[in-house]
Amino acid sequence: MTLNLDTHVPAVEPEIRPQAPQDWVKIGLIVLVFAFFAVILIVPVIYVFVGAFSNGLPGFLRTLSSREFLNALKLTLLAVVVAVPLNVIFGLCAALVIARKSFRGRTFLLSIIDLPFSISPVVAGLMLVSLYGRQGLLHPVLQTLDLRIIFAFPGIVLATILGGMPFVAREVIPVLEEIGDEEEEAARTLGANGWQTFWRVTLPSIRWALTYGIILTTARAMGEFGSIAIVSSNLIGRTQTLTLFVDSSYRNYDSQGAFATAVVLAGLAALTLVIKQVLEHFYSQRYKAK
Repeated sequence: MTLNLDTHVPAVEPEIRPQAPQDWVKIGLIVLVFAFFAVILIVPVIYVFVGAFSNGLPGFLRTLSSREFLNALKLTLLAVVVAVPLNVIFGLCAALVIARKSFRGRTFLLSIIDLPFSISPVVAGLMLVSLYGRQGLLHPVLQTLDLRIIFAFPGIVLATILGGMPFVAREVIPVLEEIGDEEEEAARTLGANGWQTFWRVTLPSIRWALTYGIILTTARAMGEFGSIAIVSSNLIGRTQTLTLFVDSSYRNYDSQGAFATAVVLAGLAALTLVIKQVLEHFYSQRYKAK
């Protein structure tokens, strides 16, 4: 018997199915998200950059070289240099206490740390004025010590600290709770003291959360407006930060100057993200080398 192996079998064409309704829902949601970001973020950013260079590069550089802008930039950076390290120290101490200790009032302390998230910056500024102002509770003490807080640099620093207080603690606490304290206890058992345990065991474990918290704190410090507007009185060349300079320029119909300063603030914020990426790359390469 001979088998015919040359029998032609017709190819079966794949069945073309119409897209399921779920696919159209996904596409619609993606388009909606991109449209939302375009309207809320992308288009305004482009408009700011266009306004910053509306008079060309010479107009942009003219704003950046003005005495008022340079004084505002100097004051902003100085406030950041003072406030961010203090917030980092406070955040680390608070995170270690809350994550490693059980005590009465722990929930209340967490609520106090989260307070700047929910309270209006303007209200925060009024709180500082009611405490340190001329009619404030501590004014007699400050007058005796010949210290001026409100309408001066210390008030700006306090407002900046208050706005950025929660970020480091809130980023570090979940990491500390997740990793536990077994490695720290092992280090102490092997003879390490408190500082050695922190630097060699705890800090490497929380470095990414700490880095992200520092970046958020720095960005908030540079962009703080409401509370600083209350405590500084916006004195040009004395207590005017970059955010106040933007508001003052726009109110005085200097839109190009306001947009140029906004671009500088955006550049400083982008710089913090670049530093974060560089640090992540450095630590990843170091980890691979080990």
